[in-house]
Amino acid sequence: MANPDVILNALISGVLLGGMLALTALGLSIILGVMRLVNLAHGEFLVAGAYAGLFLLQWTGLDPLAGLALIGLVLASIAYPIHRLLLAPLADKGPEASMMTTFGLSIILQNLFVLLFSADTRAIERGYATVPLEIGPLSVPQIYVIGFAISVTLITAVHLLITRSRFGSDLRASADQPQAAAIIGINVRRVHALTFCLGAACAGIGGTLIGVALSFTPTSGAAYLLTDFAVIVLGGLGNVFGTLVGGLVLGVLQSVGGLALGDGYRDLVALVLFLAVLSLRPQGVLGSRT
Repeated sequence: MANPDVILNALISGVLLGGMLALTALGLSIILGVMRLVNLAHGEFLVAGAYAGLFLLQWTGLDPLAGLALIGLVLASIAYPIHRLLLAPLADKGPEASMMTTFGLSIILQNLFVLLFSADTRAIERGYATVPLEIGPLSVPQIYVIGFAISVTLITAVHLLITRSRFGSDLRASADQPQAAAIIGINVRRVHALTFCLGAACAGIGGTLIGVALSFTPTSGAAYLLTDFAVIVLGGLGNVFGTLVGGLVLGVLQSVGGLALGDGYRDLVALVLFLAVLSLRPQGVLGSRT
């Protein structure tokens, strides 16, 4: 039987890591909820954020956590022309056209990462990424605590943006009744473009945190895409705080699964949970039926 202190550390680590997973899933959830777009390139935006944090540190010496706003802006700037040139023209062609476009974009980005950065496993090496925070029997990496705090803060900010701002009201109207929203003067295409940029920014910032806390390769995006889908299914489509809860639950289950079966089975836990919840309650554990 595992030592109780080991179990406690695994549970706390799972909660903290789950907060970061929730941030990476938030952008995917918002895009899917507002645009009805299954963005299969979402994982590559996450990996791009990790590379952005890595090279920001190498080229400028700026700590990637201090440059998170800049990284989010860069990812949003990359996402805008992608939406404008590739996705917006397909808005009236059905969901399959846009989904397959993002699939092709995913393959292109993966190969571009390999071509530019090689297939080596990378990590953003910072002192706080390996130094543990010790409180009594509890010992977790400092980056887990830092990443959790940043993720919860940003998720709360996105929640306030959606619920308290003019853009948020336009976003909700475009998600619920896009045709009616257009009739009353809302620029639905502009809302979709900004939503896509916001989702990419969340993915990029989350990817930077993942790059500091863990490691990544040019093809890591596929695994995180599945993990993010599991978070969304748990939390409910478009539910901001539900995404946070889903991330926390998944983080704990992955830690328990890794402790019981080995670290190599963490992704298996996410995939099995995703399929189980999808088959039993497709609107999500915290989602509502429409």
